Amino acid sequence: MAHIIVVGNEKGGAGKSTVSMHVATALARMGHRTGMLDLDLRQKTVARFIANRLTTIKRHDLALPTPVYHDLPEVDQASLGPGENAYDRRLSQAVAAMERDCDFIVIDCPGSHTRLSQVAHTLADTLITPLNDSFVDFDLLAHIDGETGKILSPSVYSEMVWNARQLRAQAGLKPIDWVVVRNRLGAQAMHNKEKMGHALDDLSRRIGFRTAPGFNERVIFRELFPRGLTLLDLRDVGVVGQMNISNVAARQELRDLIKALNLPGVTADF
Repeated sequence: MAHIIVVGNEKGGAGKSTVSMHVATALARMGHRTGMLDLDLRQKTVARFIANRLTTIKRHDLALPTPVYHDLPEVDQASLGPGENAYDRRLSQAVAAMERDCDFIVIDCPGSHTRLSQVAHTLADTLITPLNDSFVDFDLLAHIDGETGKILSPSVYSEMVWNARQLRAQAGLKPIDWVVVRNRLGAQAMHNKEKMGHALDDLSRRIGFRTAPGFNERVIFRELFPRGLTLLDLRDVGVVGQMNISNVAARQELRDLIKALNLPGVTADF
């Protein structure tokens, strides 16, 4: 059965889709059969990325390892049982169609609370929560006292993850490995960065997640999206000997992230 990786939080702009696209593509490039689902039915960033990638492959006759993307199937409302939710059925059918042929399924969630996102979290073997390195985003995980820095209470998102864990335990499934990924870390050891680190360490012990390094803000991510490419594809499309320091550093960030996720049977060999 496939190992399910859910990339989620309830805040836009934290880098969920960037993380989803790069993790899924890295797994595909390492030879793992990888599927993708996009639960943001309005924005569909991941769906657009895959469509752009397939266009680039066809146009330039490239052989780029690519995750297999599935849309959520439509369901006949009349076929639903009493009290059954249509979104639950659509997600379960999509996962069932992929899991026997995939080693990994990467599910990209929207930046808001939806029924699809809620159910997807209960399916997660690994949950990745990208977080911009600021206390604005920290509020996604917990509320703190602005003067003392003391953690007051978990956020509604943390409570949702807790509920997902409880449902998995009741079903006899293994616990969720929850990884909070720190994106847009400052290059220098600034005071805010240090305070964020302490706050995350404290909260991780209280609600049970671990942290991993993410991506710095880089223009290259936005430039590659219209072509459906990632940093790992540059040599395949003819960018040889032109990797600048920023691009090399970004590749290393991806390597470090893949290692930190500690996925079954995966090494960061790319």
